[in-house]
Amino acid sequence: MSSFLQSNLFLFVLLYSYFSHTIPSSLFPSSCQLQEQFNLNRMQKSGEVILGGLFPVHFFSSIPDLSFTSQPQQPTCHSFYVQGFRQAQTMAFAIDEINNNSNLLPNVTLGYTLYDNCVELGIGFCGALSLISGQEEQIILHNTCVGNPPVVGIVGDSSSTPSIAISSILGLYRVPMVSYFATCSCLSDRQKYPSFFRTIPSDAFQVRAMIQILKYFGWTWAGLLITDDDYGLHAARSLQSELSVSGEGCLAYVEVLPTDKDTDELRRIVDVMKKSTAHVVIAFVFETHMINLMEEVQQNVTGLQWLASEGWTATAAVLQTPQLMPYLGGTLGIAIRRGEIPGLKEFLLQIRPDLLDSNSWLEVGGALCTGQEDLENVNTEFLDVSNLRPEYNVYKAVYALAYALDDILQCKPGRGPFSGHSCGTLQSLEPWQLVYYLERVNFSTPFSDQLSFDENGDVVPIYDVMNWLLLPDGSIKVQSVGEVKGSAFKGEELILDENKIFWNSISNKPVRSICSESCPLGTHMIRKKGEPKCCFDCIPCSDGKVSNMKDFWSNPQRDHCVPKKTEFLSYLEPLGICLTATSLLGTFLCAVILGIFIYHRRTPIVRANNSELSFQLLLSLKLCFLCSLLFIGRPRQWTCQLRHAVFGISFVLCVSCILVKTMVVLAVFKASKPGGGTSLKWFGAMQQRGTILFLTSIQAAICTAWLVSASPTPHKNTQYQNDKIVYECVVGSSVGFAVLLGYIGMLAFLSFLIAFLVRNLPESFNEAKLITFSMLIFCAVWVAFVPVYISSPGNYADAVEVFAILASSFGLLITLFGPKCYIILLKPELNTKKAVMGHGTES
Repeated sequence: MSSFLQSNLFLFVLLYSYFSHTIPSSLFPSSCQLQEQFNLNRMQKSGEVILGGLFPVHFFSSIPDLSFTSQPQQPTCHSFYVQGFRQAQTMAFAIDEINNNSNLLPNVTLGYTLYDNCVELGIGFCGALSLISGQEEQIILHNTCVGNPPVVGIVGDSSSTPSIAISSILGLYRVPMVSYFATCSCLSDRQKYPSFFRTIPSDAFQVRAMIQILKYFGWTWAGLLITDDDYGLHAARSLQSELSVSGEGCLAYVEVLPTDKDTDELRRIVDVMKKSTAHVVIAFVFETHMINLMEEVQQNVTGLQWLASEGWTATAAVLQTPQLMPYLGGTLGIAIRRGEIPGLKEFLLQIRPDLLDSNSWLEVGGALCTGQEDLENVNTEFLDVSNLRPEYNVYKAVYALAYALDDILQCKPGRGPFSGHSCGTLQSLEPWQLVYYLERVNFSTPFSDQLSFDENGDVVPIYDVMNWLLLPDGSIKVQSVGEVKGSAFKGEELILDENKIFWNSISNKPVRSICSESCPLGTHMIRKKGEPKCCFDCIPCSDGKVSNMKDFWSNPQRDHCVPKKTEFLSYLEPLGICLTATSLLGTFLCAVILGIFIYHRRTPIVRANNSELSFQLLLSLKLCFLCSLLFIGRPRQWTCQLRHAVFGISFVLCVSCILVKTMVVLAVFKASKPGGGTSLKWFGAMQQRGTILFLTSIQAAICTAWLVSASPTPHKNTQYQNDKIVYECVVGSSVGFAVLLGYIGMLAFLSFLIAFLVRNLPESFNEAKLITFSMLIFCAVWVAFVPVYISSPGNYADAVEVFAILASSFGLLITLFGPKCYIILLKPELNTKKAVMGHGTES
C-alpha cells in the first residue's frame, strides 16, 4: 500500500513541478485552479513571514485502499500522541516568544502553519507539499514571480524516512528544512540534501556513543533490533561497520521489527532473543515498535540488559509501567539533551479546546471540556516540562530559522554576500538565501547551549545517558547517569556516574555479555567456524607435545602466537654497557699502572715492594677485570664453562700473590732482627713463584673436577615469567661452585689474618696495612655477594656477580697501588731510599 501511495505522491510532485514554472504561451490559461485539497490536521497563525512545521500529533493512520477504480478517500488519523502535540505547541510558543522579543526580528511578525504527519510517510509528504505550494483555491500566473513562498522554511520531520523523502524535493528548490528528530547519518550528505539541517545529532555519533557504553562495561556480545526504515537500516550498517573497525564487539543477531503487529514474526524474534547467549539487546526503534514487542517479551524473557536509542529512551512513557519494569528495568539509553524552556508551561496552560476540533473526541465517548477547567494543579504528561528533549530541539530549530532571518535583516546594502554585494530581503526572499544564512547561524539558548551547524548541517553532538529506575513505591524514574560529548580532537567522551545506575538484578551489578571468555596468558584465539570473531576457542601456545612451540607465547591481543621475549645481560642494554665499560676501564688502569711500574722499576718504592710480585699481581688483576666479560652476552656452552673457571683461577692467582707478598713482608721483618737471616733463605724468589703456582693449581684442579663431573650449561628459564625466556647458566654442581668460592675465601682470609698480625711493623714495612685494608674490602664484597646472588633472578644474578668481581678488583687495585702511584707521580721526593727506609727525604 505504501508503494502505491508513494507512486501517487511522486506523480503529484511531477505535476506540481510542471505547473509551478511560468511558461509564457497562449496555450495555457492565466491561472491555476486547485483541484483537490489534502484533508490534514492543521494549526496555523498568520504573519508576515510564515514558518512551516510537521509534527506527530497522532500515532497511527488509516489509509484507504488505492485500487485506482475510484477516487480514494482521505486518510484518517487516530491515537492522540500527547508529546507530539506538545512539540507542536512548543513551536507555537517559540514563535510567540520571538514576536515579543524586540531584539530579534524587530517589526516583523512570524506566523506558522503546522501539520499533523500521523507518523506516516505519505501524510507527512502531503503536508510538506501543502506547505511549500500553498492551499489557495486559485493561483494567478504572472510573467514574473514576486512575493514570499507560502513558507520560508520547515521545522520537521519527526523521523528519518519522511525527512529523506521531503528533503529530496525541498533540496531541488533549496527550501530549508530543520529537523528536530531525524537522525539518519545519510542525511549528512550535502550532495543529496543541500538544504537539510537538524538540531539533533546524527546516528553516526549515536552509534559511536553506544559503542563507548559497550566498551565501558565490557559488553562484547550483543543483539540488535532495528526498524524497517532508513533510521534502523542505516543504524545497523553503521553499527556493524564501527564494531568491525574498532574491534570492540560483535552482534549475535540483527532482527528487523515489523511495522505492524505481526504476532508470528514478533514471536520468532523473541525466540531468537531467548536462545541467544547475548544478554545485551541494542534497540534502534521507536516506542510504537517496542509496544508491540513487549507484549511477546512478557512471556518470561527476563535477564536482558536493554540499550535504547534516542527513539524511545526518555520519551516512551507508555512503556514505563510497573508491569514492564521486570523486563525493562535498568535500561540504559541514549537520550537527546534535556533543556529548559522558561514560560512554556504557562503557555500550555492557556490552550483551550476548539469545539470544531473535538468532534472526533466526542465520537468515541469523550466528555466535552468547557474551557474553564483549572489544569495548573493537575498532574498530566502534557504539562510536564521537567524533561524537555524533542521539544528543546524544536525550540532550537525555530530560533535557528529566526536568527537566520534576523541576519538577513541586518545585512547592509553594498556589503551583502550575494551577487554585486547585494542583500536578501524578507519581501522577496529566495529560499537559497535563507539556507546561506542558516549555514552560518550561531547563537546561545537561554539554557546556555551554543548552536551552530557544521558543513553537513549537523550540530555539535551531545547526548545524555539515561537509566530506567524502579523506585520502592513502584513508580518509575528515568534519570540521567552521564553524558556523551563529541569533540573534533578527542572523539567521543563518555562520562558515567556508576553509583547512580540501577541494574535490574539481585546483585545490582551489570550483566556479563560475552561470546567467549578472554583467552588466558599463553593461549591464542582460534575463531569458531561460522561464528563472529568474538566467538573463539583458546589454544595453548606452549604445547608440550610440540617441541618447537615451547618458545612461543600469545601476543597482547591473544589472537596468535609469537616467539617469547628473551632476556639476558646484553652488551646492548644500559646495564651491560656500563659493566663492560667498567671492566675495560679496570683493565686499562692495570695496564697503565704496570707501565708506570716498569718505567720506574729501579726506583726505591718499586723495588722495596717486591717488583716481581707487583707485576704478577697487576697481570692477575687484568685477568680478573677481563673475566667479567664472560658473564655478559647470551650464554653459550663455552662461556658457561669458562666464566666460573676463569673467574676462580684469576682470583686465586691474585689472592695468592697478595698472600705471598704478605709472607714476604713477615720474612723480611724477621730477617731484620738478630739471628733471623735464615728466614729469607727459605722464602726466596723460587719459593715465592712455586707457592703461587701450587696454590693456583689447586683451584685449577677444583675447576677441572667441576667441569668434568657437572659442567655448567646454558638454560632457558621460564619460571620467572611465562611469556619470557631468561637465558642463564646453570652452575651444574652447587658443591663445585661453593668449593671454588670457599677456596678463594680461605686464601683471602689467610692473607687478611697475616697482614693484620704484622700491621704494626715499623714504617719501612707499612705495606702490611694496605694489604689488611684491601683484604677487608675484598672479604666484605664477597660476603655480601652470596645472599644477594642467591636472591637475584635471571640476568640480575649475572649482573650481581660481575659487580662483585669489579668491586673487589677495583678495591685491590686502588688500595694496593694507589698510594704507590701517588708517590711515584706526584710526590717524587718521597721516592728515595731514605724516605722508604723511614729516615726522611734526602737533602
